[in-house]
Amino acid sequence: MHLKTLFASLLAAGLAIAHPGHNIAAEIAESEAIMAQMSHRSLDHYAEEIRRSSLEERAIARRNAYILKLIEERSETHRIASHTTPINTNHKSSKNYTLNTPVSEIFATNATCILSPEVTEGPYYVTGELIRTDLTDKEPGLPLYLDIQVLNIKTCKPVPNAYVEVWHTNATGVYSGVVANGNGNFADKTNTKKTYNRGVQPTTTDGVVQFKTIFPGHYTGRTTHTHVMVHTNAVALANGTIKDTTASHVGQFFYDQTLINEVTKLAPYSGNRQTLTLNSKDGILRQASVRGDPFVNYVYLGGGSVSGGLLGWIAFGIDTTLAKKVSAAGQFNS
Repeated sequence: MHLKTLFASLLAAGLAIAHPGHNIAAEIAESEAIMAQMSHRSLDHYAEEIRRSSLEERAIARRNAYILKLIEERSETHRIASHTTPINTNHKSSKNYTLNTPVSEIFATNATCILSPEVTEGPYYVTGELIRTDLTDKEPGLPLYLDIQVLNIKTCKPVPNAYVEVWHTNATGVYSGVVANGNGNFADKTNTKKTYNRGVQPTTTDGVVQFKTIFPGHYTGRTTHTHVMVHTNAVALANGTIKDTTASHVGQFFYDQTLINEVTKLAPYSGNRQTLTLNSKDGILRQASVRGDPFVNYVYLGGGSVSGGLLGWIAFGIDTTLAKKVSAAGQFNS
């Protein structure tokens, strides 16, 4: 049996269902099948294109040696040799970035022109979400300002005019927009009308979107994560939403375990009674880490304390020619 297939089988065999109706073992198997059909492109192949990109022309000219170092550290051979390298990496940046730092500077030292692993959309995807920057809807939690950059894997250039959609749980591990056993209070049918921690934004000419949200909570069977979907052919509707059941990318972002541990000490996260799954035990994260680094880089906005909020950023490459059908658990009607 192929080692990768064996790895996925062993993971799936040892996993139980998280939210009722959410079969994580099946989700891992589906993700593995998707990734097996997609080629992986290393940084080495595109290093020259990265150096010529328009983003670098506007960036600080200090990063050549840094990029080469990252290329060496993040090579395909290195990733296959150590499945947990990204999991054990500290993604807290030493940069003094603030909310006023231009995205061109934040992403200037980015060398991630790697095809981001495809995973399933999961059981809590809702189509027809609002086009907006602020996703909080006054939901309590640690402020997270998230910058996302989308690159074309074939050119290593930004993907403009694409719609990036994100969704994640609240501080106590509950998704908005869906009523299901295990997803909060099953008797609360009004949850289908709630939209917290969900939204869509079109990418700029730099392939960037920015969201104001809160740090996600966790639920039984999964580590803390954020879902992301990229639509390259979606059209904005008159009601301020998009509706598109195809996607060029479906993925997930993750967060350092040390950061998760810090946040869970804060209210209202400390009131979450669901079992916390460690990054090292999450099968979908371990899959994604074999082919890339799916972790959000971050800085504290409150000096030396996490309680002041976070600025996070991540960049990834997609195949813009991919048109994947996705399944929604519901549809939001504004």
